[in-house]
This record gives sequence, structure tokens and C-alpha cells, in this order.
Amino acid sequence: MQVFRGFRHPGVAPACALTIGNFDGVHRGHQAMLGLLNTEARLRGLPSCVLTFEPHPRDYFAALTKRPELAPARIGTLRDKLGELAAGGVAQTIVLPFDARLASQTPEEFIQHVLIEGLGARYVLVGDDFRFGAKRAGDYAMLDRAGEAHGFDVARMNSYEVHGLRVSSSAVREALAEGRMADVQALLGRPYAISGHVVHGRKLGRALGASKPGRDDGFRTLNLRFKHWKPAASGIFAVLVHGLAATPLPGVANLGVRPSLDANDVNGGRVLLETHCLDWPAELGSEGAYGKIVRVELLHKLHDELRYTSLEALTAGIAKDGRDARAFFASTHAETHRQTTRDRI
Repeated sequence: MQVFRGFRHPGVAPACALTIGNFDGVHRGHQAMLGLLNTEARLRGLPSCVLTFEPHPRDYFAALTKRPELAPARIGTLRDKLGELAAGGVAQTIVLPFDARLASQTPEEFIQHVLIEGLGARYVLVGDDFRFGAKRAGDYAMLDRAGEAHGFDVARMNSYEVHGLRVSSSAVREALAEGRMADVQALLGRPYAISGHVVHGRKLGRALGASKPGRDDGFRTLNLRFKHWKPAASGIFAVLVHGLAATPLPGVANLGVRPSLDANDVNGGRVLLETHCLDWPAELGSEGAYGKIVRVELLHKLHDELRYTSLEALTAGIAKDGRDARAFFASTHAETHRQTTRDRI
């Protein structure tokens, strides 16, 4: 999949089959839309294209009005969104900066300058609640009339439901906020995951719980930055880490701002996913994970973030979380074994 920041690039296809949206989480409703888009693109001999926005329009208006509560909690990072769009078979994605200029465009200007002149849209697929242009004045009926006038097809996709539940980014955010990870997986069609480069931190964890003073064999952690100030999920999770070994590594992770640590440290003020692998691969040594791209699946929430009053209390808390994570994986393995046995009978 080709990715472009804006559409004024020579590599952007001169014509396309297009869908438009924020695609936060790329849930099963989004996936169904991408499947239909790809089918229509093949029928027309066109590349499929996603037009998405960064920042999220509601982020922009929250900052403009200084009302951070208006910003939606973010399900995934831009990296993860682009990865899931690529997995959905999209040929190209345009990441359009949402700024004052775009926010002030009338619906007619958006159609003319972005859809027609910028992207050469020949087919446009939108959701059933799609609105566009300044003050969200544009709707499906307006887009359909423009398609008739300018020679591009317009279609909309109705809500996607799983067991009677409408699949939406809002539903995913709600499930993540409440720690209902099984429901999140059902809505996404996959485990909830965060990926990124492993970055350096204070290296405090490796000293906590070390076998003896001066050793660094304690709670060694992988730090990934979540590049948005308001993640939809937070707390302590049992996780699987992909990308460090031949098989996924079980671990326990903290997603949030780590309230027990000094806010002035190297990652102070940033949202981090801080993961401790329960069994560290010896071949990595103490420094071998830095710079690697890993994907961390958050499978089960253990509890919300806690503030510990001392490093001793923090050490004990991390140790307990590790034991609880091991118990979760043991129970999951036992259930899988029971299911496999039943299937063989």
C-alpha cells in the first residue's frame, strides 16, 4: 500500500475508487467497507483509495476551542491504522492534514478540490452517517447529486452489526474504557494491539526485583510510545508480544502515564505502553530489543493504573501483576486444551 501525506504528489493515482473516514481502530464495519471498496475498484479497473485525516477532526476542534473533553479517545496510532488498512487490501491511503483551511471548506469546495481535482474519484463509498464540509453541512444526498453532475458513482454502506450490536469506533472505545477485551476482540475481529519501536526509558524496571544489587535482571521492560495524549484503553494488561522471538512472548503491560514515577524522566508526560515479558529471551541480552518494531496484543485487563508510595511497593505490585498474568495464560491454555479435547471426541 502506498501512503501519501496530502494528495499533491506525482505518485498519487490519477483516478480511484474512494472511501472517506477516520477509520480509528479499523473495526469489522470498516473491514466490510474496505472489502466492498476493493470489489468495486476491481470492477472498474481502478486502485482502491482511503482518504483519512490526521489529526482527527474532533481533535482539531477540541484544541481550537480549548475543550479537550471534546476530543475522542484514540483507539489506535496512525502506524496501526495504516497497517490494518494495508491488511485490508487498500492500494493507496491519503492522510490529509485536518487544519483551518480544510475545516473551512464548504461541501462544494471539498467535492471539487479534493474529490474531483485532487483524487480523481470515480466511485465514492461512505458510511450511513457520513457528513463533510464546514459545519458538517454536506450529507449523502448532496454527494449523490454531485456524483450525477460530475460523473462519479456514489454509494453508502449501512451499519455493520455483530449479534445485534452496531459495530462502531464509539462501541470499541466504550469496551476498551471498561476493560471488556473479549468484546473488543469481537468488534475488531482480532485482538486489540499496539505496535511501535522500542524506545529507551530510565531503565528503572531492570533494577526493581533484581536478584542482587547492581544486577539488571529485574523487571526489564519494552517501552512503546502511544502517540496520542488520550488512549481509549489504560491500565495493566496480560499481553502477548510479537516481533522479538519466533513465537509470541507472554507478558504484563502498563498502558498510561505511570503515576508512580517521576514526571520529569525521559518519557515524562507521554503515554507509554510499558511491557515486561514474563520470560525474557536470553539471546536478546539486556539491550537487544531497542529499536525493534514489536506488536503488543492486550488480551486481558488486570486492573486500572495504581499509584504506589514507594519503589518497594511498586516492585511488589509489578510482581503480583506478573503472577496474575501467568495465571491468566495458564487458565487460557487449560481452556484451549479442554476445547481441543472436546473437539476430538
